[in-house]
Amino acid sequence: MELNGKRAIVVGGASGMALASVELLIRNGVKVAILDLPTSRGAEEAARLGIRFYPCNVMDFAGTEGAIRNAATALGGLHIVVNTAGGGIARRTLGKDGPHPIEEFQQVVNLNLVSSFNVARIAADIMSKGEPDEGGERGVIISTASIAAFEGQIGQVAYSAAKAGIAGMTLTMARDLGNVGIRAMSIAPSLFSTGITAGIPPEMAAVLTKDAAFPKRMGLPNEYALLVKGIAENPMLNGSCIRLDAGVRFSPK
Repeated sequence: MELNGKRAIVVGGASGMALASVELLIRNGVKVAILDLPTSRGAEEAARLGIRFYPCNVMDFAGTEGAIRNAATALGGLHIVVNTAGGGIARRTLGKDGPHPIEEFQQVVNLNLVSSFNVARIAADIMSKGEPDEGGERGVIISTASIAAFEGQIGQVAYSAAKAGIAGMTLTMARDLGNVGIRAMSIAPSLFSTGITAGIPPEMAAVLTKDAAFPKRMGLPNEYALLVKGIAENPMLNGSCIRLDAGVRFSPK
């Protein structure tokens, strides 16, 4: 995909890896809209970058659909969607206070997996109505999993299940959408220096990343953005979940 002149929506784009992706796409000639929580810095970041912000909560599925459709209409089309929205809790399957509350498990799955599918299905519908490029491509959907999908730590059972769902649906989604020229990819980051993890003391960060092959540090937001750019540009990247982890494998805790 030739990036210059394309249209993109970045969900969670007010901070961290997503904001870095917004900035890199803009530098490559992409017209971008940010979607994020009303309480985020979305309005400020959008104003700084000279783009539009659409407040939404991904747990409000109908509201998110409206925000995506409004943003795509204002952009004049849609070719790239990047979604980093999500989060987790620390809760064992069976803890000292009893079994994992089912409502909490459902909430984490809704926040990560169901909301990701909601974004993808709406984006695919919009992309399918656009004109394909000379290679027959109409767009690419990039979701965010986690290496916890593959080796979740103690207390991550809900988060691991949700992120494994994102990784697991990627190939099927790519197959579903191949006939209309839309690709589906996922990125599975390890620990990245964003949000609350950006404030981790260096000595603690060293412990958390000691098993990485190289580099032995947390990832940087721009390194996620570079992979987003590479996925968007390379039409042969489809149906896979790429680990972005410096060769680290999570220990049990």
